[in-house]
Amino acid sequence: MSTRVKHISNECNGALSAIRDTLYVLSGKWKIQVIVLLRDGPMRFNELQRSLVDITPKVLSKELRELELNEFVERKVFNTVPVTVTYEITPYAATLDPIINSLKEWGTQHRARIVEHMKQESKQPVSS
Repeated sequence: MSTRVKHISNECNGALSAIRDTLYVLSGKWKIQVIVLLRDGPMRFNELQRSLVDITPKVLSKELRELELNEFVERKVFNTVPVTVTYEITPYAATLDPIINSLKEWGTQHRARIVEHMKQESKQPVSS
């Protein structure tokens, strides 16, 4: 039995490659949430952790390092006693605004759709 492999256009391959890159950089449930929180201004590590329910310090530290590596977040160390460290978004992070806004809009619409669907299902009589 032979399997046929459909030829994928260069345009499609390019699109898939770009999408893979984007998903790789923004993967996980925390990175975008961190960026959204930092849009309101710099925050310290503990402030971020308290704002992100259920994130562990180890995971938050990893996410912040990856966001810093990809130039979305800047870590600033202040020479105070004790040392103060804050995180803030970089100007480059603003390039994510259209993506984040689209995700927010879609998420709002999707939640409303699912809630409405659940309401409709609960109104239907149970068949025996």
